[in-house]
Amino acid sequence: MPIFRLTESLVFPSPHYAEPDGLLAIGGDLSPQRLLEAYALGIFPWYSDYTPILWWSPHPRLVLFPDEFRVSASLRRVVKRKTFTVTVDRCFREVMRECARVPRRYGEGTWITEEMLEAYCRLHRLGYAHSVESWQAGELVGGLYGVALGRAFFGESMFMRKTDASKVALVYLVNLLRRFGFEFVDCQVTTAHLQRFGAREVAREDFLGILSEAVAKAGLPGSWASMPLEE
Repeated sequence: MPIFRLTESLVFPSPHYAEPDGLLAIGGDLSPQRLLEAYALGIFPWYSDYTPILWWSPHPRLVLFPDEFRVSASLRRVVKRKTFTVTVDRCFREVMRECARVPRRYGEGTWITEEMLEAYCRLHRLGYAHSVESWQAGELVGGLYGVALGRAFFGESMFMRKTDASKVALVYLVNLLRRFGFEFVDCQVTTAHLQRFGAREVAREDFLGILSEAVAKAGLPGSWASMPLEE
């Protein structure tokens, strides 16, 4: 299949045309409108400073359903001991900065370019991108961020500087999403780490079906900073 080149028009090719590795299209921009359109179609950007913007729709897709979320006994103990203080949407930019220091899935460097950082900070200001932060003694030691659209949450990246800090942030996020009726967390590509939490692979066709239903539902735009967190 040819790789599609995007124009100024906010139109994407069908994800079914993606290459075997998931690559679908090249070019375009990271405007809020294009990003939200991409996520609604099961497409996301992933590239480096040395390439144009690349758009992906992998098959299969790793998905975490809140009701299938698994937490180990040891992690439950960490949560209950209140080892970390957890907040939401308190320092989105800082979380992205920390995630940018995490090695890329393939190769060296980071896929969170300055262009990506600014684009997702715009989404955050518009109330679509959110972060969960873990703190210890007033220091940011772990967290994650992603995009919420309808009743779907698209996980982008996570980091930790203290053992279990990012895992605890994930526990609080999934509990929050479950409470507000979110249907899944899109984990994008398969990792053993997320599979241990109960994430499983879903065929692209099936993923696009549940995605269409989830994004059609009313979302929760705006800051989540004041939402009460539960263990």
